Amino acid sequence: MKKIIEEKKRVVIALSGGVDSSVAALMLKSSGYEVIAMYMKNWHDKSLTKNNECPWVQDSNDALQVAEQIGIPFHVIDLSKDYEKRIIEYMFNQYKNGLTPNPDVLCNKEIKFKIFLNYALKLNADYIATGHYCQKKETNGKIKLLQGKDVNKDQSYFLCQVNKKQLKRVIFPIGHLEKSKVREIAKEHKLITHNKKDSQGLCFVGKIKLPVFLNSKIKKQKGKIIEISSKSKIYSTQKNEYKEQIYCENDGNLIGYHNGSFQYTIGQRKGIEVGGKPKPLFVIATNIKKNIVFVGMGDQHPGLFRKGLCINLNKSNWIDENNKIKNGESKNFLVRIRHRQPLQKANIKVVENTIYIKFEKKQRGISKGQFAAWYLKNELIGSGPID
Repeated sequence: MKKIIEEKKRVVIALSGGVDSSVAALMLKSSGYEVIAMYMKNWHDKSLTKNNECPWVQDSNDALQVAEQIGIPFHVIDLSKDYEKRIIEYMFNQYKNGLTPNPDVLCNKEIKFKIFLNYALKLNADYIATGHYCQKKETNGKIKLLQGKDVNKDQSYFLCQVNKKQLKRVIFPIGHLEKSKVREIAKEHKLITHNKKDSQGLCFVGKIKLPVFLNSKIKKQKGKIIEISSKSKIYSTQKNEYKEQIYCENDGNLIGYHNGSFQYTIGQRKGIEVGGKPKPLFVIATNIKKNIVFVGMGDQHPGLFRKGLCINLNKSNWIDENNKIKNGESKNFLVRIRHRQPLQKANIKVVENTIYIKFEKKQRGISKGQFAAWYLKNELIGSGPID
């Protein structure tokens, strides 16, 4: 990071109690910024977290100690009501309607880069900062969001719904570093988080018991599990490659039962409690209205793959509007449909306010509700929820 020469700028960093945000805070302080640390308390109900943990207690204590080590003020902000309204309710609604949510994408858009940012601005901050592994480049007023240098840790996908106005106020201090270097810096400065394991689960919440979590709001309902043969005639007929395959109950055989189709997503293996098969079973589709889960045997089952998807243009987010595609146009991009997926070659076209993405190779587990994000080289251009 460049040394600050002009008037000292105030930065509020989202200090999570992990090594990444710890080093980010350290680097900001070393670069001459006036740094204020803030821990977001997003969750109170430990009954829904694995092992009845309450991770925010330990994490906030670690964040406090890091702030004291670095010598910066520390605040805890309770965003649990906003989190429940904007993220938890979103998750329940998505699952209830047979969609696959990505709460981390929405948490960045609605909590970190909106609610948290607004609180920081009330503290007269010039910027906020996070420990994300991604990079921001600004030239002549144009902002670009780039992948992190560490390809294995790149988190740009999670920021695919953030807009340019939000990005203008953000600093990513460690985006140009490898993870190993981040830990090396933390150890060198004796930060207590230098060997702390990376957090998993929901952002600032931790690992949740998903079935318990869902059943706390959505009533269990027994339904059928139908197996579709990989040799079914369904796969020999021409279909719309941009839409999911629609199955009927008589397309396959009844092999078991489940407690709610809302608990399953395409590509899922766990939770299908049916044994006696030569190969593992995978979810290939669900019918929420009829409460049916359709499965196929083997990880190469044709029902797991398709070559295209579509997105409502009006629900898309374009960080780089210079590359935005208009109706009737098409362009080649690199696309991913989940975090850490290697970028895939694809063509994107827009017809009648619908974005059609056609991949060069068939993709596994395309799920409605998840986000597709498209890039040019290492620059994130835009994204949208899959229809």
